[in-house]
Amino acid sequence: MELHEYTRYDAVGLADLVARGEVGAAELATAAQEAIAAVNPRINAVVESWPAEDTPTPGSTPLAGVPFLIKDLAVAMRGKRVELGSRLAAGNVAAADSFLMRRFRRAGLVTLGRTASPEFAYSTTTEPALYGATRNPWDLDRTAGGSSGGSAAAVAAGITPLAHATDAAGSIRVPAASTGLFGLKATRGRVSMGPDADEVFNGLAVHGALSRTVRDSATLLDLIQGPETGDPYAAAPPRRPYAEEVGREPRPLRVGLLTTPWNGRAVEPAVREATLDAARLLESLGHRVEPTTVDLGVSWEEFVLANARLWTANLVTWIDSFAEASGRPVDLTTLEPEILASYHWGRRVGGAEFVRALDVRNRVARSIGAYFERHDVLLTPTLPELPVTIGTYGHGAEEADGLGWLEHLFRRSPFTAVFNVAGTPAMSVPLAVDPATGLPIGLQFAAGYGREDLLFRLAGQLERAAPWARRTPPVRAGADPTG
Repeated sequence: MELHEYTRYDAVGLADLVARGEVGAAELATAAQEAIAAVNPRINAVVESWPAEDTPTPGSTPLAGVPFLIKDLAVAMRGKRVELGSRLAAGNVAAADSFLMRRFRRAGLVTLGRTASPEFAYSTTTEPALYGATRNPWDLDRTAGGSSGGSAAAVAAGITPLAHATDAAGSIRVPAASTGLFGLKATRGRVSMGPDADEVFNGLAVHGALSRTVRDSATLLDLIQGPETGDPYAAAPPRRPYAEEVGREPRPLRVGLLTTPWNGRAVEPAVREATLDAARLLESLGHRVEPTTVDLGVSWEEFVLANARLWTANLVTWIDSFAEASGRPVDLTTLEPEILASYHWGRRVGGAEFVRALDVRNRVARSIGAYFERHDVLLTPTLPELPVTIGTYGHGAEEADGLGWLEHLFRRSPFTAVFNVAGTPAMSVPLAVDPATGLPIGLQFAAGYGREDLLFRLAGQLERAAPWARRTPPVRAGADPTG
């Protein structure tokens, strides 16, 4: 299979070719490896690749035989390195598959490598000291977002049709918006984090994927959702497969429109106009859209402080564990300045402060839950700005403490983290392009707890009304002059 043929299909389409015997899984794996060789030197999205290990039965699942990549964090593949983008964890090898990895194997996915992550996934750009910056296939001088920036750049550049991602404050939606992809953050408890963790960042983090089509993300979530033994809680199972929801027309929805983030930051004009265009598209599809305000239940300052306490206290345990296992020091030889500062700040978080942070999480969840009793969906920009240039996030990082670094991250991405704290699903949809630069603009749609079905239904309708599949970046396997 030629690269230009391989990149023309989404994951469901490739699996269908395998099921019908028109192409073999091994041939697809070879095409993906060729794609890595063609474009990865320019975008630095895949930090390690390996030969195909699994031989799925054709047609056994809707994704059997599809090449796949896992993020260098939160998922363990037996015998492969999991380094969390950090020099402290460099060389760390997984002794066994995590629950999610087992589900990826059962889904028939052929995992061929791991994608870049910022150190400990603690940023919304992917520029780790360990492997260097991941670059955006739309503009190599700009970030691909984070923390799942490696997966986003790989999918946008045609290496694989979908890739594993995680999201604790926007880490699926931010890179999706930055690279012109679809990305959905699922409901808290939808996908198991086990067995080594019951929840990550106290329930703020979830597993998911980045894809070019809505049906790919829906089909993968069908195959990985549901609890595992020992999970502390689980979201109620969907009434029907999410892949079926993609083709169902949603009823007329009550949509709230929020164009100013909770921290009051100005939204770039191109992003604001794209959001208003999305609202007009919704109205043309029969939905009722009205400007809205959304009460967090706490002040923005309380919200950021609570997140900083939860994030940094969790970070301390991760860093101490890797330092003990590796025998390496916890200092600037092993950690980036902002991560080391966050570690020291987290060591000072007291037990009572941590419990108060959990109380903030509860108040936000109750307030956002009440909002979705009055509205079906909330529309916002995913990001208030276009993807920034590589290095922008590093300005002032060396002077920031743990609270200051999180304030910086949330100022860059003020629309996304609320739904991680609330535990509710949200998605970024690549509906727009900046006319001046050609860069993609993502629009965020959020819904109530457990309502991925509603979001997939809406996403499918939007994809049919304003298809984005034909928009591809300049750096893309099979289309790029060197690929």
